[in-house]
Amino acid sequence: MAKIFSPDAVWTLPEFEQAALNVAYELRLNGINPGDRVLLKAGNSAGYVCTLLALMHVGASIVLVDHKERPDSTERIIVQAQVKTCIVDDDAPMPAEPGPVVSVYQLQVAATGRVPLEPKLSIGDWCERPDGLIMWSSGSLGSPKGVVKSGGRFLRNLERNREQVGHLAGDVLVPLLPFNHQYGLSMVMIAWLARCSLVIAPYRRLDRALLMATRCGGTVYDATPATYRSLLSITASRPELRAGLDTVRMFCSGAASLDDNLSVRYLEEFGLPLLDSYGSTEMGNVSFATLDNPVATGVAMRGLELAVTDDAGERVKAGEVGEIQVRTPDLMTGYLGQEGDVEPIADDWYASGDLGYLDEQDNLFVLGRKLAVDRMGYTIYPEILERKVSGVGASAKVIAVPDERRGNQLVFFVEDELGREPGFWRERMAGALEQWELPNRVEVLDRFPLNRNGKPDRGQLQDLALGTSLKSS
Repeated sequence: MAKIFSPDAVWTLPEFEQAALNVAYELRLNGINPGDRVLLKAGNSAGYVCTLLALMHVGASIVLVDHKERPDSTERIIVQAQVKTCIVDDDAPMPAEPGPVVSVYQLQVAATGRVPLEPKLSIGDWCERPDGLIMWSSGSLGSPKGVVKSGGRFLRNLERNREQVGHLAGDVLVPLLPFNHQYGLSMVMIAWLARCSLVIAPYRRLDRALLMATRCGGTVYDATPATYRSLLSITASRPELRAGLDTVRMFCSGAASLDDNLSVRYLEEFGLPLLDSYGSTEMGNVSFATLDNPVATGVAMRGLELAVTDDAGERVKAGEVGEIQVRTPDLMTGYLGQEGDVEPIADDWYASGDLGYLDEQDNLFVLGRKLAVDRMGYTIYPEILERKVSGVGASAKVIAVPDERRGNQLVFFVEDELGREPGFWRERMAGALEQWELPNRVEVLDRFPLNRNGKPDRGQLQDLALGTSLKSS
């Protein structure tokens, strides 16, 4: 029988659903009714997942916020989304006067021992809400935006995901991700839809997360490339953790670009590839590599269409690079307006802002964001340069720094645990780049700085590029 594993308790799935019904009762006692917008700001825990299911049962509009979000940013979200009640962890940074607040812990304690008045969880009303879920975009092309999603569309997208990837009722899912973002939330809800087991592991302490996942028999891992790099390092130094990965049948990756070298290392070490994926908060999940087709980010899920277009909006041939366009029935409802209204978007082709190409078999290769910079008269895409140098073993992030004479200088940050000199990497990368693509500076880091979603933090790298004291050449 499927189970929910947390660091301090284990429930069967039916037991956990009964607990969610009890929490739903407490939510109603706190004045939360269908259609109310409720902010949920908490870290990964069984209480978080239980509260999430309870809010769906009540039919609330769930406003998800990263649990480390600054108080001033949270205050703006509360006002913009017209939040009625906030549900938070006790240590979540909150504004001085956020309005009605209840803690996740208080809900759990109050619900303990209660006999549910309803026979089972029902989320039909939540699925009908066009604003069932409000999340926040990454802000990679500007300020983060409130992304408003239909509950029904969100869950149907995950059903397609489950069908393509092949999650089974006997699986034990191990998402080493924050649950308040698209990727982590997807895996929590896929576990519920597939009626399989879920491990709620302390993902920020990878050694403890691996120990827990090993004891629970984890079969499907989901994580960012940065986490998978760390996993290689920790299992190399701790053989007992390496042995516990023998039950894994799929290593799935997402939320950030995956370089081929890392996937090759997983094939060598574990006999399994890293299975890449593509999607966004706005579009939902779009395409997945699978064990049967471990190529790039695989093909689009059933019911979705992919196209790659040039700057004039015309489709390009297989193998040619352009902007990725997606047509999906799971598209967001729209963006959240400043007054809490929803600014709808057309159910048509969605311009992703990402560069990539399709091969002859319609596998999608994602090259990065469409963030062009000018350099010496050439149009350059930094994330394409990152892909190029990955072919010679360099895990790099490229930051453009304005320069009056050249247009932009290029600073290549290379992640290298061995700390090899910048000159070593400059020489290796020279063979993969055109003359006008060569770095002005190469900086070596032990690890890329990461944001709260586990992606390399380009903002911090930009600051380093403008005033770094690291060794460079």
